[in-house]
Amino acid sequence: MNIVFRAALVTVGLASLVLGIIGIVLPILPTTPFLLLSAACFLRGSRRLYTWLMNHRHLGSFIRNYRDRRALTARSKVTALLLLWLTISYSACVVVEHIALRVSLFVIALAVTIHIATLGTMRAGEEPR
Repeated sequence: MNIVFRAALVTVGLASLVLGIIGIVLPILPTTPFLLLSAACFLRGSRRLYTWLMNHRHLGSFIRNYRDRRALTARSKVTALLLLWLTISYSACVVVEHIALRVSLFVIALAVTIHIATLGTMRAGEEPR
């Protein structure tokens, strides 16, 4: 694989990693899809970064749990949903003035809620299969 392509994969992987980390604290931004993209890019672009990400104490578990079990811990689900709805509600009721955008925000929140609810639930500390 040529060096330019590998560098592009690493660059996309790093950008996705940053977005995934931001998504941990900003519920409107999804964490797991960005971390999955980072892992895929690092797998082809940098084995060292892939190994680091997969073995990271906090970030690796997002990827492994989703990849291996399509599951989150109950605490992660509750935290994500609580932050999601608090943020969306504040944005829709205080920040946004257009009714169509308000409705769109709530539709997005509902879709994310359904997705999270359909994921499996793991006990805290349970290892992926």
